[in-house]
Amino acid sequence: MKKRRVIGSALLSFVMGISMFATAAFGQQTSNQETYRVLIHGPASEKAKAKASFGVRWDFDSKGFTTTVNAQQYQALLNNKNLTVERLPELQFITTANLAAKPGGTTSSGPSDQTPWGIQAIYNDSTIASTSGGSGIKVAVLDTGVNANHPDLTSNVEQCKDFSQTKVSLVEGSCSDGNGHGTHVSGTVLANGGISGKGIYGVAPQAKLWSYKVLNNRGSGYSDDIAAAIRRVANEATSTGAHVIISMSLGSSTKDSLISSAVDYAYGKGVLIIAAAGNDGPGTNTIGYPGALVNAVAVAALENVQENGSYRVADFSSRGNPSTAGDYIIQERDVEVSAPGRAIESTWNDGGYNTISGTSMATPHVSGLAAKIWAANTSLSNVQLRTELQNRAKSNDILGGTGSAAGDDYASGFGFPRVK
Repeated sequence: MKKRRVIGSALLSFVMGISMFATAAFGQQTSNQETYRVLIHGPASEKAKAKASFGVRWDFDSKGFTTTVNAQQYQALLNNKNLTVERLPELQFITTANLAAKPGGTTSSGPSDQTPWGIQAIYNDSTIASTSGGSGIKVAVLDTGVNANHPDLTSNVEQCKDFSQTKVSLVEGSCSDGNGHGTHVSGTVLANGGISGKGIYGVAPQAKLWSYKVLNNRGSGYSDDIAAAIRRVANEATSTGAHVIISMSLGSSTKDSLISSAVDYAYGKGVLIIAAAGNDGPGTNTIGYPGALVNAVAVAALENVQENGSYRVADFSSRGNPSTAGDYIIQERDVEVSAPGRAIESTWNDGGYNTISGTSMATPHVSGLAAKIWAANTSLSNVQLRTELQNRAKSNDILGGTGSAAGDDYASGFGFPRVK
C-alpha cells in the first residue's frame, strides 16, 4: 500500500493515490487554508483549554483527542510546550488502480456469473448455483459505504453510519457510496441474489451488514475516524451481544497508534478483525497496516490460475516477513491466509456489477467465510473462530506464486480456508 503526502498528511489508503483536501471541521479556518487533522494529548488542564479553543472530533481519553486546525493554529499548538501534537494520517481503500493489469472494470446490469469464480473456489464447488449461511452474524464493513438500495444487498443492510464527513464526526443512518469500492466488498461478503434470485451471491448471504463509511467518495479517510468506527463496532457488539466481524479493505505502510489500539480493543471485546494485506507485492515485507497487526487476520490475494496443484498468489499481493514464516505463529507483518482476489465480480454502487482486483477483494471472501462458520458454531469465541480459519487454511496449502511454499509461507500464510 502506497503512501503520499497531502497537505502535510500521510495517506493511509486503498492504494489509489487519491488526495483529499479536507475542509475545516473545527476551529476558525477558511476554505482556502490548509488544514490538519491532529491528535492532542497532555495534562488534563491543558487538554481542556485546547478542547475549548478548537473543538473535539473524537475523544480517546488517555490517548488524547482529535480535531482539525489550520496551519497557523497548528504552529501555535507545536509551540505549546505543555501539549504533544501529532498530525494524523489518512487511509485509503486497497484497490486495483496501481496494478499493471486491471481485468474487467466495467459495470453491467446483470452479473455475468451469479456465483463468480471466487465463490466457487471458497465453496470448493464449480457447479454451485447459490450460497447460504451467516444467519445471526453481523459483518461490519469499514469502507466507502454501500448502495443500500442495491437489489442484492438491500434486505441485508442493518446499520448505516458515516464517519467520513468533515464538519461532523458521525452521521447516523447514512452510508451512501459514491465510489463503488465499499459496495463491491459488501457484495462479496453477503450478496443474496436479490428478490428475483437472478443477482449475484456472496459467501454468507444470510449475514447482516453494518456499513460504516470511514472513507470518502475519493477513497480516503483519517485514522481517527477509522479508529472511532472500530471502537463503535466493538461497543455495539458488546451491548447487543452480537457476533460481529470487522472487514477492512484499507491500509497503509505506516502503523497508526489509534487504529492499533482500537483493533486490540475490539479483539478483546470478542470481535474478529479481518484486513487486506495490501497490493505492494511481490517483494517481501510489503504487508500494510492494519492487516499487519497481530490481532488482525491479514488476507493475501489468489488468482484463478493453477500452479503446482493449487491456486497462485497474485504478484500484486503484498508479502509478509520471510524470517517469521514457517512456524504457524502470527507475528506482526505476517500474512495469515489467502483467498480469491483477482478479477472478482461483485455488486457496484450504480446498482449493477463490476469486476476488479486486489487484496481488497480477497478480504471479504474470508469475512464471509468467518460469518458462515460462526453462524453454524455460535459457541465459538472470536479467537476460536480465528483458529478454525487457520485450520481450514492448513488443509488447503497454496504452492503457486512468488514466495509460496509448503506450509506457512510469507506469500499465502497458512493457505486458503474454504467452506469444505
